Order: sequence, then C-alpha cells, then structure tokens
Amino acid sequence: MGRQIDLVIRNATLVSHAGRAVGDVAIDQGRITGLGQIGAVTAAEEIDAKGLHLLPGVIDSQVHFREPGNEHKEDLESGSRAAVMGGVTAVFEMPNTKPSTSTPAALADKIARAKDRMWCDFAFYVGATGDNAESLADLEGHEGCCGVKVFMGSSTGDLLVSDDEALLRVLQSGRRRVAIHAEDEERLLARQGHRVTGDPSSHPIWRDEETAIKATRRIVALARRAGRRIHVLHITTGEEMAFLAANKDIASVEATPQHLTLDAETAYARLGTFAQMNPPIRGSAHRDALWAAVLDGTVDVIGSDHAPHSLEEKNQPYPQSPSGMPGVQTLLPLLLTHAAKGRLSLERVVDLTSTSVNRLFNLRSKGRLAMGYDADFSLVDLKRQWTIEDNWLAARCGWSPFTGMEMIGKPVATIVRGRVVMRDDELIGTAHGQPIAFQETIRPA
Repeated sequence: MGRQIDLVIRNATLVSHAGRAVGDVAIDQGRITGLGQIGAVTAAEEIDAKGLHLLPGVIDSQVHFREPGNEHKEDLESGSRAAVMGGVTAVFEMPNTKPSTSTPAALADKIARAKDRMWCDFAFYVGATGDNAESLADLEGHEGCCGVKVFMGSSTGDLLVSDDEALLRVLQSGRRRVAIHAEDEERLLARQGHRVTGDPSSHPIWRDEETAIKATRRIVALARRAGRRIHVLHITTGEEMAFLAANKDIASVEATPQHLTLDAETAYARLGTFAQMNPPIRGSAHRDALWAAVLDGTVDVIGSDHAPHSLEEKNQPYPQSPSGMPGVQTLLPLLLTHAAKGRLSLERVVDLTSTSVNRLFNLRSKGRLAMGYDADFSLVDLKRQWTIEDNWLAARCGWSPFTGMEMIGKPVATIVRGRVVMRDDELIGTAHGQPIAFQETIRPA
C-alpha cells in the first residue's frame, strides 16, 4: 500500500463473523484492502469512527420499489434513498411491478433504470408465472438477478402460481434458491366472507394461520419432489416455524421487523389499515414464537418486505385498502433497538442482515467484513436515543407504522463500495448503484 488509497476508517468497533474488535479499515477501488491495526496509511479521505460500530453493509433481501408501473408509491431512486438513509447498502427487489419482471426484457429494463440511479447496489427477482416456467432456468442466470420469486397466494398481475402442478414445473426449472410467498390461494378465496368491511382487525381472521401453514407444508413437499432449495418469506406463525425447523436442509426462513415488533392486539386499533400487510400482523403469542425462532437459529434472514402505498390508498376503508407497509429505512434501527433491549446480540443482527444473505444466495463479494470484499458498511451509534419522525423518512409514501417510536441505536453513515452515500442523515455525492454479483451467475466467456 505504497500509493495513496481512497479511504481509511479508524478506531471503529468492527463487528463481523469473527466477533468484535476495535480497529481500522482500509478501502481502495471499492474493496477492503486492510483490516485491524493497519498503521500509517495515506488516504484521500479519513474517517475517525471512535465510539461507533462498523457492520458489514446491511442487505435487505426483500423490497418492493414499485417501478415500473406504480411510481406514485415508490421508484427505484426514492426507495434506494430510503435504504441508504437507514444504513442499507444493497437490496433484492421484487418482481410484482407493471409489467411484471418475468421476461429477459423486463429484467434488462429494470437494471438499466437502476444503474447509477439507485443509491445502493441491487439485484432483482424474476417472477414465476403460469407461462414462463421453462424459461426460468435461463432467466435466473442473468446479470443482476437474485433468483426466482413465487407468489402462491394473492398477487398482482399474472404472478400467481397456486396449483401444485404449476409449482412443481417452476421448481424443476433452474437450480438457485427460490423465494416463496406461502399463502394458500384456495383457502383465501373460500374465506373472503371473514373480511369485515371497515374493520382491518379482521384481516388476520381472513388470512388465518391455516392459510399460511397449509401453503408452507405444500411448498416444502414440492421442493423435496423437485430437489430444489427454497427460501420461505415473512413467516408469521409458531406452527410454521416449528415445521420449517424440521426442514432446514431444503428451506431457509425469513422474518420481518414488522412481525417481530407489532402485534394484532394493539396494531390494528392504533394503526388501522396502516397495519395491514400480507401475511398479516398476528397476535403476541405468534410474535413470541417468531422471536424464539430467531434465537434458536430457525430464522436465517430478516428482510423488511418494504411495500409502500400512498396515504390516500391506505386511508381507503378495509378491505379496499391495499396490503403493505414501508420498512427498508427502519429495518436496521428496529433491529438495533431490539438488540439494545437484549432480544438478540449485535453479532446476530449482522448474521441476519448480511452474513446469511451471503451464504444463502452465494454473493460473490458482499455480506462479509473481510479482505477483498466490497467496502459496504453500515456505521452505527449504538448509544443514540432518538424518535422516528416523518421528516426523517425518505420513502415516497411519507409514512411509517413506526413513526413516534423511540429507538436506541442509529445508522450514522452508509458506505457503498468505498463511497460515503449517507452521513448524519444527509445524502452525499451522487447515486452509483450497480448490480450485485452472484457465484451462480458466473458464465464462461
């Protein structure tokens, strides 16, 4: 390291798969080139991070940024701006846009829209449909694709694959881990009469526990028939967690901060339709079961399921109101607050938001604080006590179910491939987001 390098971060508490230690990080050309006590190094920029903790960049592996087709709710720029304001350095974005991301042209269009316009790095899921099963093996190998997404229940457009024959065809096409929204469509249709007009607290009665566990059991059985790894998203019930704990060899598990933080006993009374999401916020007994699954290792990943809608849309009476809530900006603050309250360790936060994403999805150079990896960091102040307020939120929808909540721990800087893009609640520089590279998309020339 004889020449001047790009950036040095000194005196931070480095948190990684190896534990915690106070040290320095050297960054050059977007990569980590030194870790620990690196001594005298000349850098174009130097940050003194004394008293702060440096985490591997948080990867939010489930967001809906609504572009193309619903940019009044969110777009790739505004969603990624919210991401970096909350300490998130990369996202996996979902395919239920208009048109859906289910063809090579649609995937290429999204990547073109995102490059150097998104503030964080990115990858896009391709959506399984009733018509594209045979082409999924090719689609999942394209640059910028993080895998295939299956909606088993109630999705927009043509992204609904609900019968076992079609699901098996999807699972037999390709080899990468398939992300699953597991709600049983037949049961949802049969139970529509359980919705009570004007009463969003009937949402989890309509989309009951059996709707979730029935679909989860079905998809695991089909995954075994196909010999295909799956990633079951936003699990909400204790029964599902117990079932998935017995099937970890083929199924990985996601939970969300919403389901770990909110409960049906209070959320619907306080938030009304703003607490409405799919699968729904359930009772505190299920929330406790989710926490037990976080602590015993059943849960692999925590993703935000950022799914914004405008205030006007959410203010419609239930069930005309759409399901979904924003969450990418509050993902890390909520987890830091839960850690401060003793619900999980900071090391487990790192595992759930970066290390496990690297492991499950075979990222080539992200998700670890290690030599040669991308210099993606979430720099946090664990002692900062603050309150989430609407004027802090960067998502286009302008609201959060967590507004007014007191937090302990705050992201104070976000660094993407060696460039500081957020510091002290201010965006810095210009957007330079690029596609995430995966081991499973390496192709010979």
